[in-house]
Amino acid sequence: MAYDLSLEFHLSTTPQRVMQLLTDAALIRRWSGGDAIFENKENGTFSMFDGWATGNVLKVTDTELSYTWITTDWPEGTEPTEVHYMLKKKDGGTSVSVHHNNFADEDEMNSHKNGWSDYFFEPLEDYIMIFEKN
Repeated sequence: MAYDLSLEFHLSTTPQRVMQLLTDAALIRRWSGGDAIFENKENGTFSMFDGWATGNVLKVTDTELSYTWITTDWPEGTEPTEVHYMLKKKDGGTSVSVHHNNFADEDEMNSHKNGWSDYFFEPLEDYIMIFEKN
């Protein structure tokens, strides 16, 4: 049985800027604090958090992004999960819907639920507020 996670976040910038912050390796390095690679094209490679999470880009448009996701913590042979983002302009910023699908177990799904907030979207919003609102 696979486990799926759906979350929603609000970021204080435009959908266009959010997509840049999600797909530009230099910007990912700035807001995440770790090394990152992002080939902004279908079948491009993806790596962030100093190589902890890696995968391949499945889709990238102005408002949608998806890629496979596997971490170095997972046992060898674990199937990759998939991360899907949908961006919509809302309340002077951007609503980001995140669907992270195909976790092998509930514990890993719950761990990622916290991780998306603590290590991804909170630092991303902090970056926006500190460096882009001045």
